[in-house]
Amino acid sequence: MIPIAKPYLTKDEAQSAYDTILSGWVTQGPRVQEFEEKFAAYTGAKYAVAVSNCTTALHLAMIVAGVKEGDEVICPSMSYVASANCIKYVSAIPVFAEVNDQYNLDINDVEKRITSKTKAILLVHQIGMPADIDAFRTLCDKHKLLLIEDAACAIGSAYKNKKIGYHSDLVCFSFHPRKVITTGDGGMITTTREDFYKRIKLLRQHAMSVNDRERHTAGKIIFEDHLEVGYNYRMTDFQAAVGIKQLEKLDFIISERRKIAAKYNEAFKAIPNIQLPYEKEGYFTNYQSYVILLKQGAKIDRNAFMEQMLEKGISTRRGIMTAHRETAYKNECKGLSLPQSEYYSDNSVVLPLYYPMQEEDVNSLINAVKALLI
Repeated sequence: MIPIAKPYLTKDEAQSAYDTILSGWVTQGPRVQEFEEKFAAYTGAKYAVAVSNCTTALHLAMIVAGVKEGDEVICPSMSYVASANCIKYVSAIPVFAEVNDQYNLDINDVEKRITSKTKAILLVHQIGMPADIDAFRTLCDKHKLLLIEDAACAIGSAYKNKKIGYHSDLVCFSFHPRKVITTGDGGMITTTREDFYKRIKLLRQHAMSVNDRERHTAGKIIFEDHLEVGYNYRMTDFQAAVGIKQLEKLDFIISERRKIAAKYNEAFKAIPNIQLPYEKEGYFTNYQSYVILLKQGAKIDRNAFMEQMLEKGISTRRGIMTAHRETAYKNECKGLSLPQSEYYSDNSVVLPLYYPMQEEDVNSLINAVKALLI
């Protein structure tokens, strides 16, 4: 069976985790701080804060952005449900908007949905393909809104020669095993603002006035205060130790993923009635996922394609979900029509792409796709 994804973990990560275990400091310690500093340097961000996963990163981003009960936040429905959930966590209202042919937010549709209650736009870089950050920043400035980036899939991707994480006040990343690099689970928030940075660090650890490292290294007794209602959204030093090693390999991993994607693009470009991923000028994707769209007139439909690929020993996944049609949201979204999002979701499929993917597996996949669609 060719899996849909596979993390690239080696003895380097195992040794780093082992050394951290022997250090005696296993959570929210020096390796977390080191990971944050190296991640900020990699992205070009001023600050980075490690957290337990990307969903908790998004939750904290909503809080520090000042999103409150009754506020509206515009986001894509065509995204993993966590994008909408983080808005609900602060009792705000997700307002779902359409996507473009890169599966990212359609700026014209977004602008139509801005109201007096709109507080922010949550811009998702779907499948690792950067959205048009400058255009959305201009829109946010025009309407006095905050731009928050959901970059769960976009670590290492770049927009106009700057890494994702550089451009905005709040950018949230994931280190889930399906992502390009992993810490088992985990997340990161980058920010340009010192006030956001300080409050995120406070909130992730129960809003303690003094963190564990400071107490441990202090030359006198320190009693902490809890300054507001906070959360246990910490990353462990085990995870950070793995993350440091993964970050060192990130550019290499992306280079190898892009080679595989290029083979797919070349092999599939002549297949009629399918749409392949593409990069606009000034955009650079990590190919976190490789998605093809089976358009009207394709030889077989999406579900039949997935079933027959499975019979050939090749895993696939459905295209990106639409939150407004999930049980958790569909009652409150009755009457909402997002035809483009629904069409893309229902007719697209994620193909296996990971490093190291054996050349024979790449060729087997290409041959299987051609056999079913040509």
